Amino acid sequence: MKMESYSYLDLGASVDPDAYVICKYRVTTELPMEKAAESIAAEQSTGTWTGISTLSRDIFDRYRAKVLGIEGDMVTIAFPEDDFSIDNGGVPQILSVIAGNLFGLEALKGVRLEDVAFPKGIAGMYKGPRFGADGLRKLLGRPEKPLVGTIVKPKIGLGPEATADYVYEAGSGGLTNSKDDETLVDQGFCPIEDRTKAVAEALDRLKEEGHLMVHAVNVSTNGDRIVELAEKVQGWGAKQIMVDVITCGFGAVQALAEDPSIKVPVHVHRTMHGAMTKDPRHGISMLAITKLVRMCGGDALHIGTLGVGKMVGDVRGDHDNLEACLEASEHYKTVMPVCSGGVYPGMIGRLVEESGTNVQIQAGGGVAGHPGGVRKGAMGMCQAVDAAYLGIPVGEYAESRPELKAALELWGIK
Repeated sequence: MKMESYSYLDLGASVDPDAYVICKYRVTTELPMEKAAESIAAEQSTGTWTGISTLSRDIFDRYRAKVLGIEGDMVTIAFPEDDFSIDNGGVPQILSVIAGNLFGLEALKGVRLEDVAFPKGIAGMYKGPRFGADGLRKLLGRPEKPLVGTIVKPKIGLGPEATADYVYEAGSGGLTNSKDDETLVDQGFCPIEDRTKAVAEALDRLKEEGHLMVHAVNVSTNGDRIVELAEKVQGWGAKQIMVDVITCGFGAVQALAEDPSIKVPVHVHRTMHGAMTKDPRHGISMLAITKLVRMCGGDALHIGTLGVGKMVGDVRGDHDNLEACLEASEHYKTVMPVCSGGVYPGMIGRLVEESGTNVQIQAGGGVAGHPGGVRKGAMGMCQAVDAAYLGIPVGEYAESRPELKAALELWGIK
C-alpha cells in the first residue's frame, strides 16, 4: 500500500490569528531549513518519522501544523485551535504541543521556542492576574514610584522571629515589599506557620506606625497540596504568596490565582528557568514563559535586570519580558515586573532608565549587606529609587543622605 505524501509547508500564507496558536522557533540544523521546519510541524501535529496508513487527507487538512514562514534561522508555525484541549488540558497540554518532542528531534542541533500568540478562544479561557500591577500599587498606596523590595537573606537559616525582625527592619527603612527566597518553604529551622504568623505581626506593627508593606510567603509544594497550603498561610496572616512556577508548574499558578478562597496577590518566582532559557539556540525563551504566567494569573513576575544586575543574560529578552508584562491586553490585567538579582543602590539609576517606573526593584544582599544593617540598607535602596524617580544623579542625591552614601562607598555606582 503506497502512502500519500503530505507537505506541512505553507510559506507566505496567512492564517486567522483567532483560529491558530502561532509560534516562532529558532532552529539550528544542517538540514535544509524547509525540511527542518516540516519535521517540527509534523512531529507536533499529525505526522511521525514515516508515512502511516491511518493518516487521512481529512485529518491532515484539519489538524496539521502549518509552516508559514522561514526567515534565516527563525521559523513561524501555526497550530490549529482544534489541536488544543481548551477545557481540560490547560497549559500542560498546550506545552505538549508547542514545546514537546521537538526538542529531542535528532535532525535538529537546537530548537528554541521564542514566542507564542494565542487566539481569543484559548486566551479567553484564562482569567489572568487578579490584582496585577495596578492592584499591587493600590494595596500598597504607591501609585507612581517603583515598588522597592527585598529578599530575606541569608536565603536559608534564619528562624521565624529573625525573619520577622528582618521584615520589620526593612519596612521601617521604607521598603514596600519583601519575600521568602525560592528555596525556603517549610524547613525545620523555619516552619512556615511560625514564620508567617511572626511576619504578619511585623507587618501589622508597621501598619500601625503608618507604613504599608507586603511579604510574599513561599508556598511552593506538590500540586495536590498547594492551594491548601496557601489557604493556611493566608489564614495565618500572609498578605501575599509566592510560587516557583518552573518547579511547581503553570497549573499551580493558575490554581492559586483562580481559587476563590485565595484573596491575596500571587508573586511568581522563575527559579530554574535558566535550564530552559539560557541557551540562545535551544529551549524556551523567558518571553514565552512570561506570557504563560500572565495568562495563568501571576500578579508579579521576575523578569531579569535588563542587563544591569548579576543575572546578566539576553538584555533584549529582558526588555521583551518587561513589555509582555505591561503591554495592553483585552483579556488580562498587567503584571508587576520584578527586577531582582545582584541589585544594589548604585545601579538603580541605570535600571530605572531601562525599566521605567512601573516596576518592582528588589535587593537581597543590597539591603542586608549594608554596613549599617538592614534598616539603613533599606533606606539606602529607597533613597536610590527616589533619586532615579526624580532624575537626580545618585552621587549628588547621596551627599545629604548618609545611608545611600555608605552604600555607594561600599558597592560603587554602575
